[in-house]
Amino acid sequence: MFEDVELSSLTRRPGVKWNRAAPGVLAAWIAEMDFPPAPAVREALLRCVQEDLGYPAWDGRPEEIPLRTAFAERMRECHGWVLDPGHVREFTDINQGLQAVLAVATRPGDGVAVHTPAYPPFLATVTGMERRLRPVPYVRRDGAWVFDAGRLEGELADGGCRVLLLVNPHNPTGRVLRRDELETLAELACRHDLLVISDEIHADLVHRSHRHVPFASLSPEVAARTVTLTSATKAFNVPGVRCAVAHVGAAEVRAALASPTHLYGEPNTFGVAATLAAWREGDSWLAQLRRVLERNAELVRAELPDGIGYTVPEGSFLAWLDCRSLDLPTDPATFFLEKARVLLNDGRSFGPGGEGFVRLNFGTSATLLREILGRMRDAVD
Repeated sequence: MFEDVELSSLTRRPGVKWNRAAPGVLAAWIAEMDFPPAPAVREALLRCVQEDLGYPAWDGRPEEIPLRTAFAERMRECHGWVLDPGHVREFTDINQGLQAVLAVATRPGDGVAVHTPAYPPFLATVTGMERRLRPVPYVRRDGAWVFDAGRLEGELADGGCRVLLLVNPHNPTGRVLRRDELETLAELACRHDLLVISDEIHADLVHRSHRHVPFASLSPEVAARTVTLTSATKAFNVPGVRCAVAHVGAAEVRAALASPTHLYGEPNTFGVAATLAAWREGDSWLAQLRRVLERNAELVRAELPDGIGYTVPEGSFLAWLDCRSLDLPTDPATFFLEKARVLLNDGRSFGPGGEGFVRLNFGTSATLLREILGRMRDAVD
């Protein structure tokens, strides 16, 4: 199922990934794969359509929403993290969850430390809500993306920072932080009394030889100052179902989000059904997908144009490409769109450190990925 990807079928899709690509342009930008969802997910959605689109049994009784128990079960089984399902709540997506937490836990002018380059909607959220962005750059050192803990401590020294916004696995570099690195962040968060908002949406896509460690699992003290945001939509390729969950370990944030009861909406039947099917029945499909993505990550390394810097990601399906040495006549995203007819994400939209980079989505068939990389090589040549 991961190789049977027809370009003619993709270009007929009404969704944003291929809809935004002009005729003849190959879409390798937004973080959405070209593969169909897991069979269990599709079957669950069909059952919803065929059997019952009425009010769900848990409507109005959020403590009975089955996602809360399913999330707790998955964290225990996959990561050994034991949590209280009563501390879990739902959001439409990760961005809504981030905005809701910032709205109740911070004020305009508060600092938010973010590893950069960063997911563009997160940057837009921080600045759009009039919080102060405190960038903490990832730098490439000895063939790996690392952050400078001393730089982060410097950003926290004046006491004006309220939040550490952590993205792990990291988008766009694909870095998966080790336990000791997370413990360094946790020590800083505790010492400076930071709320940690940890986006872990790519956790199910960590590649072999790497391991995802939920930030809140480090200790009860860390969990009590952490909000963990995640969703099945990335790993199981169903972003349109709009369903995310948050483990709200910080008691004051949990209380603030509880009232008024409908301000942040409630999950929908399709989102809950798709997520339950993914987490409870989709792991064999997911294991196959991860092998395909690991192969594709190596394929990018093998067939990239000379002169582009690339560190094979440790998770997800995104390649962060350094084009600065190519000496292009324009920014690399425009160059590859015009000369290769390949649509990539412009690195500048990822904030400080993104200039001269592009992000390439390799969540597609090997055939289509080779065509994308071949066009890029021809353009550079």
